[in-house]
Amino acid sequence: MTPITIVIPAFDEAASLSELHRQLREVAAAHDYRLRMVVVDDGSTDNTWQVVEQLAAEDDHVLGIRFRRNFGKAAALTAGFDVAEDPYVVTMDADLQDDPAELPLLLKKLSEGYDVVSGWKVDRKDPWHKTLPSKVFNKLVGWLTGVKLHDHNCGFKLYRREVFDEVRIYGELHRFVPVLAAARGFKVGEVPVNHRPREFGHSKYGVMRIVKGLLDLFTVKFITGFGQRPQHLLGATGLVAFLFGFVLLCYLAVMWCVSRISPSIDPVHLHETAALYYALASFLIGGQFLSVGLLGEMITAFLIRKADMYSVSAYTGPEERVPRTGGPQTPPVPPAQETHDH
Repeated sequence: MTPITIVIPAFDEAASLSELHRQLREVAAAHDYRLRMVVVDDGSTDNTWQVVEQLAAEDDHVLGIRFRRNFGKAAALTAGFDVAEDPYVVTMDADLQDDPAELPLLLKKLSEGYDVVSGWKVDRKDPWHKTLPSKVFNKLVGWLTGVKLHDHNCGFKLYRREVFDEVRIYGELHRFVPVLAAARGFKVGEVPVNHRPREFGHSKYGVMRIVKGLLDLFTVKFITGFGQRPQHLLGATGLVAFLFGFVLLCYLAVMWCVSRISPSIDPVHLHETAALYYALASFLIGGQFLSVGLLGEMITAFLIRKADMYSVSAYTGPEERVPRTGGPQTPPVPPAQETHDH
């Protein structure tokens, strides 16, 4: 049997949880999966927790986690990852728009040597004002990070458990787990998945999701590109500002000298020249960026751990010298049964 943990964040999803549980059990029986469901009640205001308690009482493969208040999807996923012991971890939404029948397709892709497999909602059943910004966002993420997925926002993903030994998420960085994993050297892929129309509840995301997503994208870009060398970005910006100010001051100095030597040129009064203040401002900005970069380097040097500097996929050699690593050992993925074509 293939052991899989399904992590399901739930916020006011009482109407759909029982049906989702039934569909997952059908998929498990049909493909010989040993599924464990971890449902995280993220501060629901309906009777979501009562439904989770009932499911856990009827099925010992269901584990419920209840938050005292709404902490957000990243916190809910992290709580699920912390208790997941199986070598394969799936994340999916509780609203039944993700189709559990696509799970064999994700496993089949994982067996090709991938560590993270993301779903791609080719025929997305959402209104245009959600799909259009999402397409632009996905293009921007691919351009900035180099991880080119069609649907970074898709919550239906499959991971090898060891990914979460090295990738930590907070805030709202859950949609960037493939990017963070790729930065650690894990192999990321995607497969088209069926996306179903919403039947229960309503979307929990509004316009602010776009703004937060862009800010989080800049954060991820900085973390993955300059997280251990902040001075390379901040210092470079400071040096450019210094260079601009220096060139501008040199130009003003030459013009001042020429105006004093040549009577045909009107005298240059520096205190009346706006360029002087631009040059001084550039020096100040450059100094601030360099200072912040140095502080960042000092903090990084103090907090950095050896495990954060590299990622090891395997060891070989005498058994007594091979480091003992925590977490379950991931068995090879069994060949998945053929599924429908897309």
